Amino acid sequence: MKLTIERRKLHLKHPFLIARRMDDRSTDKQVLLVKLEHKGKVGWGEAAPISYYHQSLDSAERALKEMAGMLGDDPFALDAILDPIWAKFADQSAAICALDGALHDLIGKLLDVPVWKLLGLDRNRTPLTSFTIGIDTPDVVARKVDEAAEFPILKIKVGTDQDETMLNIIRDKAPHKKLFVDANCGWTPANVVERCRFVSRYKLELIEQPMPPGEHAGLAEVRAELREPIIADESCVGVDDVLKCAQHFDGINIKLSKCGGLRRALQMIHTARSAGMKVMLGCMVETSVGIALAANLAPLVDFVDLDGHMLLADDPFEGIGGANGVLTLNDRPGLGIVERK
Repeated sequence: MKLTIERRKLHLKHPFLIARRMDDRSTDKQVLLVKLEHKGKVGWGEAAPISYYHQSLDSAERALKEMAGMLGDDPFALDAILDPIWAKFADQSAAICALDGALHDLIGKLLDVPVWKLLGLDRNRTPLTSFTIGIDTPDVVARKVDEAAEFPILKIKVGTDQDETMLNIIRDKAPHKKLFVDANCGWTPANVVERCRFVSRYKLELIEQPMPPGEHAGLAEVRAELREPIIADESCVGVDDVLKCAQHFDGINIKLSKCGGLRRALQMIHTARSAGMKVMLGCMVETSVGIALAANLAPLVDFVDLDGHMLLADDPFEGIGGANGVLTLNDRPGLGIVERK
């Protein structure tokens, strides 16, 4: 198998601000796209590393270059390929996710079967995806809500002193839409109960990652008092975190670039279900390559937040859709995406 790596510069439609990263108003984003070639077929994968998880484009690219010499010649030998790679590159989950995605796309194309069908899933059980409204000035937030008029579910980034202003604007413009709220670690043990009570007034579907990882004081009171499930994101990176989170959260948000790809995500889903937890699929800002890999797991989960490709002005791939919140698991082999001409 031949692995090639390309840095791809993307452009966002708007700056994407969250509570733990308020100083970055850039609309540029770089990812790594990988191609895995074997017997005339090409599998695509994507790495979207972020510094919060101590990864970068440089570290992911270095890892992938080393992985290229560890692949062998049998793409179906997933354990034989990925186990040694995990042993050597456990701190480079975004790079492993790219290889995992390329392998699954390649296998699907070699067998002429979509990945969702390989997994034995029912695509008709795919939940609608939310569309994210990042933190911004009131006029920009209002414009973003207008632009998202077609989406029945909005995910609202909170965690600043502008939460009330933002939520009032959004509820005024979208009184009947379902809302997810994501604080991205923006609250503290001192204010988490009050903050969760406040946002709950806006009739939410869930509250995501109220406080930084390891901060749990007040969550028991929140869970006892409010109906909204509390979902772990930054607190739940990989498989080993799932049962730890079961003590403090109602569910987990799985991001494939964070956990290392489809195979690890499947383990997390089944572990969470065994603990009675809800499951959400999330994403980084990614092209349709990364989103498609996660979307092929969507029939297994409760909540979907796979809108990263729709935040871009120039997604270089197509096939997964997203209009009106509907992600398309199509009949194309592999991940179901094609490069735009």
